[in-house]
Amino acid sequence: MNETESSTPYHPRWLRPRMSTYWWLEKPAYLTFMLREGSCVFVGWFAVYLLLLLDALLEGPLAYELFLAWSATPWVLLLNIVTLAFVVFHAITFFQAAPQAMVVRIGRMRVSPQAVLLGHYAGWVVVSAIVAFVLLGAR
Repeated sequence: MNETESSTPYHPRWLRPRMSTYWWLEKPAYLTFMLREGSCVFVGWFAVYLLLLLDALLEGPLAYELFLAWSATPWVLLLNIVTLAFVVFHAITFFQAAPQAMVVRIGRMRVSPQAVLLGHYAGWVVVSAIVAFVLLGAR
C-alpha cells in the first residue's frame, strides 16, 4: 500500500469564520474583559513600584530622597495615576466576578450573590479604613 492509498482523497476544510482584530470592541462586555486583562500590567507595575520603594527605604535616607524625587517626575506621577485607576478597575471587576466563582453556604442555604458581592466591598472598605488610620492617624 503506497502513501496515496492510505490517505483520504478528500480533506474537509474547517469552518473558521473570519475574526476581526478588533473583535473586543464589538460589545461592552468584551471591552471590559480586555481592559481587565490589560490591567494586570498596571498591577505588576504597582508591585514593582512598591519593591523599589522598599529597596530605597532599606538603602537609607539618601536613597529614599532620590526615590521621592524620581517619583515626583511628571511621567512617573502620570503613570501612577493611570495605575491607580486600573488597579481600582481590576479590583472592582474581580469583586463582580466573585459571586459567580464562589458559592458560599451557611448550613443548607446558599448565600445570595449580592451578599457575597457586598461582603467583598465591605471588606475592601474596612481594610482601606485600617490602612488610612495607620498611615494618617499615626502622626
